[in-house]
Order: sequence, then C-alpha cells, then structure tokens
Amino acid sequence: MSQIFGPVPSRRLGLSLGIDIIPFKTCTLDCIYCQLGRTTNKTIERKKYTTSDEIFRELEKVLGEGERVDYITFSGSGEPTLNPEIGKMITGIKEMTSIPVAVLTNGTLLYQSRVEADLLEADLVIPSLDGASEEVFRRVNRPHSSLTISEVIRGIKTFSRNFKGKIWLEIMLVKGMNDSEKSINEIKKVAREIKLDKIQLNTVVRPPAEESAGALGWQDLERIRSILGKRCEIIAELKKLEQKAYKGDIEEAILTMVRRRPLTLAEISSSLGLHQNEVIKYIGLLEREGQIKKRIHQEKRYYIK
Repeated sequence: MSQIFGPVPSRRLGLSLGIDIIPFKTCTLDCIYCQLGRTTNKTIERKKYTTSDEIFRELEKVLGEGERVDYITFSGSGEPTLNPEIGKMITGIKEMTSIPVAVLTNGTLLYQSRVEADLLEADLVIPSLDGASEEVFRRVNRPHSSLTISEVIRGIKTFSRNFKGKIWLEIMLVKGMNDSEKSINEIKKVAREIKLDKIQLNTVVRPPAEESAGALGWQDLERIRSILGKRCEIIAELKKLEQKAYKGDIEEAILTMVRRRPLTLAEISSSLGLHQNEVIKYIGLLEREGQIKKRIHQEKRYYIK
C-alpha cells in the first residue's frame, strides 16, 4: 500500500498530504486513546523501514497530480522518528517543493541528538505531552520500558531551543486520567520552559484503543485552557474543506460497505485502497453524525450501519 496518503482534511493543517514511514502500530508508546488500536511493536530501535528514494518517487508523482496541499506531514501508523531516514526525507522534500513540512511526533526520542538533528529542517513540529509526571506518563501513554518522562521532557526542551521553525505542543486529555488540576499545573510548569508557539488541547473524539479512554466536555476543556494561558487553544472539530472528492465519495463508499456486513478499519482500508489514517478521519465523521456505530467482538473493533 502507498506510503503517501491524502490530501486529507486536518483540524490543524488544512489539507494535509500524509507520509507514513513506519509499519502499522510500531511505536515507542501504547497510548490508551490511540485511534489505531493497541501497539503491536513497542520499540525505541530505529530502522530503515522505508527509504527516502521510495518516498521521493511517490511524492513526485502525487504532487504532479495538482491537488491542493497545505502541508506535507510525517504521521501515520506509528512514531515517524523511528525511521532514521526521516532527516534525509525532510531535506529532500524541501528541495522538491515549497510546501511546508510538518512532523507529528510523540516527542519521546528527541533526547537523542541524532533524532533532534533529523527534525531541524522541518517547518513545524508537533510533539505531544499528555502528562508531566511518571505516573501519568505510564497510565496514559504506556511507554517502552526504557523511557522516562524526565528524559522525554528534557529532549523536548533542548529541541525547542535549537529548532528555528514552529512548535505546537499537543496535549491529549482523557477523562479521569490526566485532566486533574494537579496534572494540568504540572504540564503548565514544564510548558513555561519550552519555546512554544502554541499549546493545543485535544480529547478522545475517535474510537480509542481502550474503551475506558473517555472524552472531556467543552466546559472542562475551557477550564483547562484558562489554566494554561493565552498560548493555549482547543483544537476545533474536523471540518470538511473545499476540495474535489479524492477517489470518489469515501463516506458513501464506507456506508455502502458496512450496510452489507460489519467491517474492521483494516478491511475498509484494504477495500478502498486507502491508508488507514485517511479512512479513520471519515469514520470519525460518520460516527459523530450517527451514521455508523462500532462494536467490539473477540477484541476486534467492527463498524456497522
């Protein structure tokens, strides 16, 4: 399947062309809220899963199709900094196009000098920090055993001092897990020591890895935003942007399939020939509109009409 997906509408980045350079669910964390399910390969070992030459060839073809693209974004199925080619890819992409490059990362490997150097040429880096204590880190993010929150925070701080682009710090809030006043004030203290352009609050709006991971209401999000100050914003709900339909009407195609029988995300993705991260955005919209529902059977998540 293609390693480049979209452009897809993004809550923050307009129309984002995604680049996925990591195998599905290969990550340093196993977050309880992850929309792609549980991590199956939890690791901190960097491997050349996809080469820069592969990405350049595919990207050249996609950009030649003339779609509107606001950002080229490293994201997808796992933690993108686990691929040691990411620095070479960012540099090469910036030689190919003037479209800004963003990296969505959990920030856990930024303490490594090589990882820091790899991201320095990006235009925008969005690391996440869901808690500033070891207790919250382990409860919400379920990290690789070698990682500690103090090391992660140190890495983000150092990177922010050396990086010339924009940094938006994302906080994913899970009801009853990391939304207490104590937890938020711990994050606030750390955020003061990071060179940031924005703090962005998110909550669980798509089906999470664990059913216990619940969403915060708007009132609670506003309360937390006021604690974190004027740099902080609540990420708005996904809105459809004006763009010609990508490979047909995806929402209608999903509805047609799940009317026939329950399907998993992987089955829908495979049937449409689209990346799972692209499909999950449309599933999220259809769920919020009440057009489809999810059901768990034998630890697998199915979607039904």
